Order: sequence, then C-alpha cells, then structure tokens
Amino acid sequence: MGTGLARAALRAHRPAFVGTAVAALFAATVVSASTMMLGSTGTDGLSARARAQVTESGVGDMAVVLLIGSIYMSIFVVASTMGTAVTQQHRELAMVRSIGAKPRQVRRAVAGQALAASIPAALAGFAVGGVVARWWHAGMIEHGLLPAEATFRFSWVALPVCLGVAVVTTTLAALLSALRFSLLRPALALSEAATGRRGLGLLRAPLGLIAVAGACVVSVLLSRQPADEASEGAFLVLILFCVGAGLLGPRIIGPAAWLVSALVGRFGSSARLAMLNVRSQPRRFSAAVVPLVLVVGFGLTKIGVRTTTQHHTGSAGSAGEVWLDYVGTGLYAGFAAIAAANTLAMISFERRRDVALLRVVGSQRAQVRAMAAWEAVVVAGTALLLGAAIALGTLAPILNPAFGSPVPHLPWGVPTGIAAGTLLLTLLATGLPVASVMRRRAITVVQAA
Repeated sequence: MGTGLARAALRAHRPAFVGTAVAALFAATVVSASTMMLGSTGTDGLSARARAQVTESGVGDMAVVLLIGSIYMSIFVVASTMGTAVTQQHRELAMVRSIGAKPRQVRRAVAGQALAASIPAALAGFAVGGVVARWWHAGMIEHGLLPAEATFRFSWVALPVCLGVAVVTTTLAALLSALRFSLLRPALALSEAATGRRGLGLLRAPLGLIAVAGACVVSVLLSRQPADEASEGAFLVLILFCVGAGLLGPRIIGPAAWLVSALVGRFGSSARLAMLNVRSQPRRFSAAVVPLVLVVGFGLTKIGVRTTTQHHTGSAGSAGEVWLDYVGTGLYAGFAAIAAANTLAMISFERRRDVALLRVVGSQRAQVRAMAAWEAVVVAGTALLLGAAIALGTLAPILNPAFGSPVPHLPWGVPTGIAAGTLLLTLLATGLPVASVMRRRAITVVQAA
C-alpha cells in the first residue's frame, strides 16, 4: 500500500512535489558549486608565488564559510518545503488511516515521495553546480583572488554531498512531518487535517527559543570584542536568528503578520479578506515567509557591512573580497527566493478549491485577484519586518565596536530594491497560480478538488 499511496499523492499534489523537486534542485546546485569551489582553491601543484597569493587572499577560508552556509541554507529550505508538501496531504493520509492503513505504511509512502522528488533533482543539481562553479572560478581569477595558473577542478566528491544534503534532508523532513500525524487515531487525524495543528510541538518551540536566545547572547558578547573578531562571529548570529525564526515559525510570524495585516486591512474588502486569511492560517503562511526572511536578512547584513564601512572609511574593502561576498550572498538569496516562490505557489495551488468557491458565491475576478495581491503584500511586509530586525541584530555587534554606532548606513536604493524585489516575487508567486485557476470554470474546479 505504501508505494500506491506515494503514487496517488504525487498525482493529487503535483504542484507541491514539483516545488519540492525545484527546491532540492537549487539546493544541490548551490552545494555542488560550493564544494567544487572549495576543491579548486587548494594550493597543490602551484608555484610558491601562487601559493602565497592564495594564502594572502584567504580564499580557502572564505570557500569553507560559503560551503557551510550553502549546506545550512539548503537543509533549512529543503526541509521547510518538504514539510509543507506533507502537511498539504494530511487529509488524504488521515483518510487512508481511517480505512486501515498502518502508521508505517503512511511513513513509507511519504518517504517514497521524498525520494521520487529529490534523487533526480540532486543529480541534475550536481551537474548544474559544476557549470556554476566553473564560472565562479573564472571570476575569482579575474578579480585576483586566485592566481592565473590555478585550474578549475571538477570534483565527483560533490555528488555524494549533493545526495546527502538533498535526498537525506528531504526524506528526513518527510518522515518527521508525517511521524506524529501517522500515530494519531484516525478520527483525531481527520479533525486535525480539517482545522490544522495549533501547537508547535514539544521540541520545536524550546529549540527555537534556545536559538534566538543564543543569537542574542552571542551578539552581546561580540559587541565587546574588537571589530575584526566581531565580524567573524556575525555569521553565527545570523544563522541562529534565522534558525530561531524558522523553528518558532507561526509564533513569531503570526504577530508580525497581524501587525502588517492590520495596516493592510484598511484598504477595502479584498484587503480585509486577505488579512483574515493570513491571520487564520499562520502556520501555512509561515512556510513561505521564512525563506523570504532569509533573503532579506542575508541581503541587508552583507550589503550593510560593506556600505557602512565605505561610508566611514571611504572603502568597502578589497575589490576581490567584496565581489566574492556579493556573489555568495546573491547565490544564497537567489536560492532562498526561489524556495519562497515555490512555497507560495504550492500554497496557492493547494487553495484552488477555495478560490473557485469564492467565484461560485459571486465574487468577481478582480476581487479575487485583489485578495491574492493583498495576501502577497502581507507576506512580503512580514518578511521585510522580520528580516530587517534580524539584520539589525546581526550588524549591531560588528558596527558598534568599529564605528561607535550599531546603526548601519544603507543608501536608499538598497532597502528600496530589496523591498521591491520581495514584493514582486510574492505577487508573481501568488498571482500566477490564482490566475491559472480562474481560467477554468469555477464549478469544475470545486468538483475536481
């Protein structure tokens, strides 16, 4: 029965598992590129002068940091995406439990889904990552981070790393997402599938609080250190804040979304409906907000360090290091943005019956589109609010020892561009699935869903 359940779920929830596969693909691409770059920054076979250049630029250490960051980001985003995909089929899982399916059969089914989505994605990402790494390597030579005699080294070591990150993470996330639900009594499982789960779980909430508290403690300790040492530890602060936001999810995102939606709800009936949708389903929308928080947090932190340094000293640092920093940040941000768009699209496709019902009861197409647009505004606004708070908490211990003020200097174009990009991404990821649903007859969608 487990294999049959997996096939049935893949057919019934195709958008969710396409989204999972895309997230795994980009995760494998980033990890593959970072792994190959680490292998290509070694000094074996180089002349003494070339080895000295590599050592002086510190590119090897930066490659290690980029690899660790890419693995962390991949695990975080892929697990969130797969968890959303499993949550969306809780109703079907509850129904098969009610007709006699064993918990192990349910878990076997979701594991099969995870493998079907992640293995092809990991293999494709490994190949694409090789192309990205070759371009990355050429750019490092052009910017003087690597000597001209350093050659790019395609590494098969990246393949097991990609498989480990994409496949193992996806499968574990699927099993963990289904574990508790598969053990519920069928009647309780059906009830929870209809109303959603309210709590965060016995481990998730404490771990989230520990991560946020740890970030605050590390931030305070770094504020008492010299600027160079504070800068080295800031990445840990950023990671801890993001992990905490991801684990606490609805508990943090719910109040932030309430604040943003309270402002949005004043702009008419469609905005009020969007406000009610987001407030009533914080767990669902938190899965889309968290990757966007990563985008905003990483972007503002990395750019803020450089722009503030340039404002106070006249230079953002070595041109090569600045280039590498921005490329790595762009890679992380692009990956997280794609994951967020995937999750939003998955949520929108899953709600196609709700959208069709609005049309059946008389809502106009323009009203439904406006509601979806306002939901995107709430999601984007929430992500910007939390991402900016994380960035400020991360930057403060770096900037205060160095320049006497914890406030970063950001040209208006930077926050404006990040805000506009975040809003555009959410509008497209929410609006396109809704538009595709409205091209079909509403009653047909209701009957098929």
